[in-house]
Amino acid sequence: MRRSTEDVDAYLHGDDVAPDLARTDAVVRDVLPGLSRSLWRGVFWGGTEQVIIGYGDIVQPRPRGADVEWFLVGLAQQKRHLSLYVNAVEDGAYLGRRYADRLGRARVGAASISFARLDDLDEAVLREMLAHAGRTLDEGTPPTA
Repeated sequence: MRRSTEDVDAYLHGDDVAPDLARTDAVVRDVLPGLSRSLWRGVFWGGTEQVIIGYGDIVQPRPRGADVEWFLVGLAQQKRHLSLYVNAVEDGAYLGRRYADRLGRARVGAASISFARLDDLDEAVLREMLAHAGRTLDEGTPPTA
């Protein structure tokens, strides 16, 4: 995946974009207003073509190979759901797992949180988790789990 120079707002207003993607983007921007925001395009690690809105710039160590430039939080539309990628770690665990039991109707993987609609999530808990992720950047916590 590579960072694109495309306009994020133009992408969000595209014909094939779910309204909840824009709503979720607004929540992320409200909680993390000082972070960069850019589109990332390309083949994701699972082998699928993706478009991800990335917020915040990090360098993520990889278990094999060179470190990669990445985002602290990412947001993507899938065929039947939205994915929120929270690449923030505290005490060796991704934050999504720490908040999983309180987030609402979502599937939580390592850094991935999948949900059908923003209304399926407890927005207050989502905001709490995003703010927590932002604090890891402020503290210089490396994003490794």
